[in-house]
Amino acid sequence: MIAQQMRLIKRLFVLGTLLWLAACGDALRTPLPFPTPGQRDLVVLTRPGPLTYSSDENGNVTGLEHDLAEAFAQELGVGVKYVVVPHEELDARLAEGNYHLAAARLSAPTDGKLQATPPIFQSRDVLAQHDASLPLTELAQLRGKTVHVMAGSRQAANLRRLAENIPELSIIEETEGNILDLVEKLGERKLEYVAIEEVLVDLANQYVPTLRTSLALSEDQPIVWILGPKPNAEMAARAAAFVQRIQLDGTLARLEERYLGHVRRLKQADIEKFLGLIESTLPKLRKHFQAAETVTGIDWRLIAAVAYHESHWDPNATSYTNVRGIMMLTEETADRLKVSNRLDPRESILAGARYINMLKDMLPDEAVEPDRTWLALAAYNIGPGHMNAARTIAKQLKADPNAWFEMKRVLPVLAKPQYYERLKSGRARGGEAVILVENIRSYYDILSRHEAPLQSMNLQSEKPAGDMPGLKLKR
Repeated sequence: MIAQQMRLIKRLFVLGTLLWLAACGDALRTPLPFPTPGQRDLVVLTRPGPLTYSSDENGNVTGLEHDLAEAFAQELGVGVKYVVVPHEELDARLAEGNYHLAAARLSAPTDGKLQATPPIFQSRDVLAQHDASLPLTELAQLRGKTVHVMAGSRQAANLRRLAENIPELSIIEETEGNILDLVEKLGERKLEYVAIEEVLVDLANQYVPTLRTSLALSEDQPIVWILGPKPNAEMAARAAAFVQRIQLDGTLARLEERYLGHVRRLKQADIEKFLGLIESTLPKLRKHFQAAETVTGIDWRLIAAVAYHESHWDPNATSYTNVRGIMMLTEETADRLKVSNRLDPRESILAGARYINMLKDMLPDEAVEPDRTWLALAAYNIGPGHMNAARTIAKQLKADPNAWFEMKRVLPVLAKPQYYERLKSGRARGGEAVILVENIRSYYDILSRHEAPLQSMNLQSEKPAGDMPGLKLKR
């Protein structure tokens, strides 16, 4: 009798547990209330990555998906709470649904279990390999090959589907680091093949100029925001309207330019030469760049990028117009900054950095980072007078003079007679200024990946330096 009662109690306990778990599951799938100003933040599920969510040494967060989520939250008038999960945990968290939207370079769901916004981007996956290896051009050639991929990524899912029809295709899903770390290992010949989103290839080429892609792993696929299994109806409607608006009003194009607009200009030989000089020449000059940062607050790696573009780090560089020194200062600018010897790298570097800050201070408060710095660097090349003229033209053309995305197309018109003949400042090679800025952005990206920020270097004796992403642009 007692045994029967115990069995009954055990069955009731198990049944109660199952009912409790089922209730918890339903609760997890209950849509979050719509975010409201001052009460509920927008909850965004994401994962680390160069286009999703990346934090620098100062805690500044960047990423194309991050910036889009911030723009959406601003439209709603609410704050944002980011839930950043490791790659391998994302699928499980997506199924739970305890978020307003998931922004992590995700494909549109096909099983009907999750709802999503209309497509934001289109992208496909490709196979990356070292340019010294025999290129693969057909999917069947993947037989017997080993491909590395980030765990939980769209590329991993696509490879698993391909593996159903390609015998002996080995897939290794990495949980540590990010896709750029995988590509760097490929460049060092530690890996043979890496699956990567095509849009990241040009970005990765800045760090690994020997990277090549010749095989598509998928067709173009829509990239969306996932709204969960049971999204809030108002959230779904507002998110869909937001996606449509940013595609029509240029917001999406401006944000894409911020991360990808500069990465297609440098050639393989340019990058390889720069990487070589980082090893051979930069060590002799590093202390001068870092000293300039302590005075001006500008990231020493950005100052070094400017100096490289100006003179290839040659302290004795001189142009036919008598622009001289490692920062290629004009005589007028050098006098203004009280430089006694333009060929002294210490003087030239500090003066060049101070001049960049002066040019940034000439811009209105509406010009925000990083655009403020890119505009100042363009003025470094063509002079503040021509930059002011270009800003005036931008207003006439109904373009935003404070947005680098807009000024990239305005600056070249300074070389057209129908514009410069009406300007007091005259003709300028505005197109060259655009190229200068874009190249500097690429050099800066490379230096940020290879060189530690000054703050981390100063703390090395107390604490090992960690990862070194890094956009630190101070006004």
